[in-house]
Parts: sequence; C-alpha cells; structure tokens
Amino acid sequence: MSAETPVTPAIPTTTTEHWTEGVPRTAVDALLRPGGLAVVPTKVGYILMTADRAGLERKFDAKQRNRNKPGVVLVSSLEMLRSIAQLTPEIDALYQRCWDEDILLGCILPWSDAGRAALPEDGSDELMMDTRGTSCFVIKFGVPGELAARELWTQHGRFAFASSANPSGTGNRGVVAGIGERIATSADVVIEADDYVASIQPDATAETRYEQGVMVSMVDAAGVLVPQQDGQRSVTPAPTLIRKGLAVDRIMGLLADTFTSWDYRQGEYY
Repeated sequence: MSAETPVTPAIPTTTTEHWTEGVPRTAVDALLRPGGLAVVPTKVGYILMTADRAGLERKFDAKQRNRNKPGVVLVSSLEMLRSIAQLTPEIDALYQRCWDEDILLGCILPWSDAGRAALPEDGSDELMMDTRGTSCFVIKFGVPGELAARELWTQHGRFAFASSANPSGTGNRGVVAGIGERIATSADVVIEADDYVASIQPDATAETRYEQGVMVSMVDAAGVLVPQQDGQRSVTPAPTLIRKGLAVDRIMGLLADTFTSWDYRQGEYY
C-alpha cells in the first residue's frame, strides 16, 4: 500500500466586498475576532483597521512599517473624544467646528486616564502610542469607517485603530488596487468603495488628489498638551500643523479663528 501524499491545508482567502451604504458588516465581524484586520475606505483612500494588539502586530507586518510613529485612533463621536483624550477648551472648539462641518481632522494628543483604562489589557498601548504616550485622534474620516468604528465603540466598547492601507512610504491613490498584494492578502476582509473615495474629491486627478488628512500636533516635544491661549499673543508651545491634506485650507482658517498663535511645519514629526 503506497503512502498517501500529505494534503496541505488551504490558506484562507481574503473576503472582498463592495460598500454602498450602512455598516460594513463583514469588517466589523472581522474586527470583533481576536487579531482581526480589515481594509476599509475613507475620504482619502484606504486604511487598515484593527482593534487589539494581535491585529496591530498583523498591521505592522502587512505594511512593513516602523513602530516609532503615534498610532491613529478612529473617534466616532465628540463625547468619545472628550472621554479618552486630553483637551483644552480651544482644542475642543477646533474639533467641534470640524465635526459640524464634516471636516477630516487628526490631532496628536495625550490620552486621558479614562482613555488608558479603556484600552485592551493586551499591550495595545505599546503599539498605539509613541514614546511620549501620544496618539493621533481622528474624526470625520469617512462614512464606512465611521459606522464601523461607532458600532465597535458603542456596542462593544472596542477601539478602532488604523493606519493607511499601503506599503509604508507609498500611497494607494484612493483605489483598492493600490493597497498592494501584501496588504490585500494579509487582511481578513477588504471593503472596496473606489466610487465613494472618488466622490470626496470629484475634480481631482490621481496626481492632484489628497491621499491623507491634515494632522495637527497639540503637544510639545515631551508630549505635554499645549497651553490654553485665551487670546494672548505668542504663547508657546503652540499647535503645529505637521501634515497637510484634505481640507488643509479650511483647517488653517479654523486654526486662525481658534488660536492666536499656531505654527506650520510640514513633516516635522514624520
């Protein structure tokens, strides 16, 4: 009797679905599983979403990215933001204006005690914060991801952590084909919505469209929150716009309306 040839188990394939409306259910289901990883569309392209340390490890491996940068926390309401991050009234006012006008904004902030306490007890904080203990808290990033993040938080008490879905140092051009084979095969599910992404910047081309959101640092070099300005001039340290992106002109106007002093240092942190 001849020996049978061992059968190699099939490698699970990534599920790809087109999003049109509502909560991207397969993405949420994937993120509720330990180590879940999903590709989700935003206003400026595709992101990798996860909810725990195992998923963060998979994200870093898929992107082959350095771990020295502050992680992105997807915030689904201003009430959530006020609970998990440290704010001044002026920073709160900036977020409120962006929320009311549906403007994508990310600010680097310290975590509050309540926010740290709500993190998974699995070491996620080591991969979600930089050495200063800060993260980038993002609002109004796009309907599919917002709906997924809101359900994770409100119904399951889970954070949604994120990073752009493309090899580190490159963009995905707002099309799912641009996320790269490594990411496409690493994620549990890919939610495709090229039409939604294109609708946010309908007059832009692949060369002119913004592929990221504006990022503003609200901390000093040690990660301490910038002081309240109360209309005084030349207060330092001040908010610093460190990454231009979608709606940068509008956000600069809002910074000028909210803070007497703020700075522009493109790429200073990155």
